Amino acid sequence: MGPDGVESVFMTSLESARYLSLATFRRNGRAVETAVWFAIADDHLYVFSAADAGKVKRLRNSPRARVTPCDVRGRLQGEPRDTQARVVSDPESIKRAYAALRAKYGLQMWLTDFFSRLTGRINSRAIIEIDRP
Repeated sequence: MGPDGVESVFMTSLESARYLSLATFRRNGRAVETAVWFAIADDHLYVFSAADAGKVKRLRNSPRARVTPCDVRGRLQGEPRDTQARVVSDPESIKRAYAALRAKYGLQMWLTDFFSRLTGRINSRAIIEIDRP
């Protein structure tokens, strides 16, 4: 199978996955993996997180990232892929990210947003945009 076939298999496994292991890197080069919800839109992967989370801080220092489909406990279900990620602040990217996440997770995302509004944490979120691996 050529590179396009391998890429296609990886994207197919991502599209069917509910969780993504997002590895961000400390300054010393050590990876820190986190299982996150994600959605695909416009050739990017999108993740939301608390703005003060470690992964957000690490991405502000370095765009280096690695993604792998995983289960809810973070057990990897495929081969890791190196990529680049960034925290986005432009309203169009944020709108696109939330639309994709709501389409994928439906009621779960709605409930997450609802309780985040109740607790006042919805405005303390960051959106992470990940380049297609």
